[in-house]
Amino acid sequence: MTSSNSNPPARLNRTLTLPWLVFYGVGVTVGAGIFALIGEVLALAGDQAPLSFLLAGVIAGVTGISYALLIRRYPVAGGEAVFVNRGLGSVFARLAGFGVVATGIISSAAIALAFAGYVQVFLALPETLLVSTIVLILFGIAWFGVRESVAFAALVTLIEVGTLFVVIVFGLPLLGDFSAVGNTFVPSLNSAALAGIVSGGVLAFFAFIGFEDIVNMSEETQKAERTVPLAVVWTLGITLVIYVVLAVIAALAGNREAITSSTAPLAALFESVSGLSGKSVAAMATIAMVNGILVQIVMASRVLYGMANEGLAPQWFAKVDDRRQTPARATLTVALIVLGLALFFPLVRLAEATSLVTLSVFALVNLALFAVGRQIGKGAIHQFRWWGILGTAMCLSIAGFQIFSGVSGGH
Repeated sequence: MTSSNSNPPARLNRTLTLPWLVFYGVGVTVGAGIFALIGEVLALAGDQAPLSFLLAGVIAGVTGISYALLIRRYPVAGGEAVFVNRGLGSVFARLAGFGVVATGIISSAAIALAFAGYVQVFLALPETLLVSTIVLILFGIAWFGVRESVAFAALVTLIEVGTLFVVIVFGLPLLGDFSAVGNTFVPSLNSAALAGIVSGGVLAFFAFIGFEDIVNMSEETQKAERTVPLAVVWTLGITLVIYVVLAVIAALAGNREAITSSTAPLAALFESVSGLSGKSVAAMATIAMVNGILVQIVMASRVLYGMANEGLAPQWFAKVDDRRQTPARATLTVALIVLGLALFFPLVRLAEATSLVTLSVFALVNLALFAVGRQIGKGAIHQFRWWGILGTAMCLSIAGFQIFSGVSGGH
């Protein structure tokens, strides 16, 4: 007989509203990627760099709609693993879920190493100390509470987006030439130019990766069925506007060679449009990396937690901290693996491979939308089931283009 004094199992705390979730989404999407990729996209697409970012936004948006439709029906942590499990079965669900966890962990480790490298420019401290310190501090924030984690991410998001806004403000005079701005959206009708736009679009796509992490916060979000899909749409919309405006400024700025050849291209762009030192922008890139590590630790731990509740991962990961109401075991596991990879493994090739894994997961999610739509035979998912086939085809095409063209990138 069960004691009447026994406590029910702890559950995740629903504290997030739409503004908090949009902050989280923009923070994880507008991360280190745009600080590094703007120069590479400009080198590939030239004057039509804005078209590359528009193309990338379309690619991300197709899958974003699939996520928004599915999360309305399955508003639980675990995101991709849950969607794919419902549509395609447990084998594919495990592939999707562990693929998401793996990309989050590996990219966090790579970002931690990059963070240490930037800090060493200013402080002569051992890489091991810097990596260990930042990962353990961010684990503590992630364990302490989701509101605290998202609040920290929101603060860093304000700094990141504020930095991009400053670059945009200094570039505003360039936008006064409407004819020149219009030319950046007119593609040259030759194969080389079109190939450059497509290649740039494939590369720019990786700067949009991150919006999908929003769905893994569903069990900590108020009115998740409505709030999470709106957060996905708002995140992609805000990100697209920021990226396209920056791309227009980059395309019109002088000294293009300095921007495309720089290891800190956004800092070089700032110097070009303002005449000031770009060191402050480079410092903001370091802060963006801190944010990237935190949101990936939070995301990967929620996926493990959700998979455990679905029976797709060991039940041990489903344990919620009684005090903090966070998935403590999953968070600790993710942080320790991130730390181990960052300390003991070379991650360049592994980090590049995360983009292919992400595209594969996106393809599975889109295919799950089609499968679920066929199963239920009614409602919005049924009506949009063929959208999933379109998304699957686009993701597989992008992955194939990346493999055969050698285009790679990362967030």
